[in-house]
Amino acid sequence: MQVCELCARICEACAAECEKHAHHHEHCRQCAEACQRCAEACRSQMSITA
Repeated sequence: MQVCELCARICEACAAECEKHAHHHEHCRQCAEACQRCAEACRSQMSITA
């Protein structure tokens, strides 16, 4: 399994968890957004190197 694929999966899991709390805490919303961007960047990198 590639590093980018693992990174994308971890970021997606983080985003999902943070989204559960985002309506209560601003830092969770920001974390969820950052994790989503990270997952997108990892998937983009995977498509470039494929």
